[in-house]
Amino acid sequence: MAAKRFHEESGSDPDQPDEKRIRGRPSLMSVFGEVLTGNFVENFCTTLEPMLRKVVVEEVEKGIRKCRFTKSPSFRIQAPEPSTMRLTFTKNLSLPIFTGTKIVNAENNPLQLLIEDTSGDNQNILRAVSPSLKVEIIVLDGDFPGEDRENWSTEEFDNSIVRERIGKRPLLAGDVLVTMRGGAAVIGDIEFTDNSSWIRSRNFRLGARVVPDSCKEFRIREAITEAFVVKDHRGELYKKHYPPMLNDEVWRLEKIGKDGAFHKKLASININSVQDFLKLSIVDPAKLKNILGVGMSDRLWEATMKHARTCMMGNKLYIYRGSHFTMTLNPICMVVKVKINGQTYATPQELSPIRTYLEELVRQAYANWDSLEVVDGVLNETALLTQGEQIVEQYPNHEVTMAIPFQQLGNPADTSMGVGYTDVGCSHWQMNPSYHGIPFDHSSVHCYITHSSSEGGGTSSSGAPFPNGT
Repeated sequence: MAAKRFHEESGSDPDQPDEKRIRGRPSLMSVFGEVLTGNFVENFCTTLEPMLRKVVVEEVEKGIRKCRFTKSPSFRIQAPEPSTMRLTFTKNLSLPIFTGTKIVNAENNPLQLLIEDTSGDNQNILRAVSPSLKVEIIVLDGDFPGEDRENWSTEEFDNSIVRERIGKRPLLAGDVLVTMRGGAAVIGDIEFTDNSSWIRSRNFRLGARVVPDSCKEFRIREAITEAFVVKDHRGELYKKHYPPMLNDEVWRLEKIGKDGAFHKKLASININSVQDFLKLSIVDPAKLKNILGVGMSDRLWEATMKHARTCMMGNKLYIYRGSHFTMTLNPICMVVKVKINGQTYATPQELSPIRTYLEELVRQAYANWDSLEVVDGVLNETALLTQGEQIVEQYPNHEVTMAIPFQQLGNPADTSMGVGYTDVGCSHWQMNPSYHGIPFDHSSVHCYITHSSSEGGGTSSSGAPFPNGT
């Protein structure tokens, strides 16, 4: 009792503050902090849960597949001897692969399958190859078979097949079922309908397996290709080409976007292909730049021209004929050779006195391009005449090694051809000055062309390849 009274007395000590009085009211900021913290944790968990669930499911399934075939030897059922028969793809695939694009091998030929017997017993192949032997082409996870394994079970193979996403078309479209004839089969048109970014490995493999019940005598091991990424074809639709081809649409060039402002401006003057773009850049670069407008800065122009100059030229030559001349041009309107009144002029010095006359012929050829004679030839001729004020880098992908810029024409614009004679300064072609001048004597032009040594180059002391005056 004494102890109880002592406890009660000590608990009612007036000098000790009441516990409720010690604990003050919570501040407004602390209340807000608790609410915000609670919302953050709730939102974070809501966002994180599906991600963790997906990863856990994938890892559990992967672990189950591994454990299924790696049990303790004391409990493992003895597997049959590995089959010596196998399917194989003859060539690697052509990469990259895009959705909606035909899958071909590295040589741009259709995929081909063969049956091989690693034991060298050809009788097995003869028994296996029957008119009823069907092979199915399927999609596999890029991680299969893992660790550079060369052997796997049918169950492992089947568990690695990738199916289409919910609501999507089958992953492969086309000839997904082929018949083996003579131990071989050619896979025709086959393409992906979806990209590979949605699976964990981000890679697919193509696989080939004998259709169940098609061959019951022995197992024919499945074939697989190398792992690869399948990209969405929407990116391919807007992709630039390196190098561009002459017949590529002009928006394949850098800084010219498909259906963009530059593309529409070029289309308005019928500049639709890379070849069209390059021809006008040679004949009248000032007009081309003016069409593109102020949005085409010098930096953008140089980037576009640098890309365009890597174009593959092909082997076409264009011949423009007149009553007393024949002029040969390359695909972008650069003069390769000219013959006037039976005499062929093969060096820039020979052409210098009749520069203005030839410039007019080039513009006429450009204006009548569709009517020129087209012949196959090897572009091993030196380009003799083109426009521009500077001499710069060379086409790396063909054999045209020299181009001489024009000076500004003295003639007025020829409106009948729709091309004005303007000062030009943006066609940059390299010159290889290894030529010699020869005397020139023509009924309409009388002059003498000075010789130029290989060491001295092909320009006059003023630096202009075609000096003023005659």
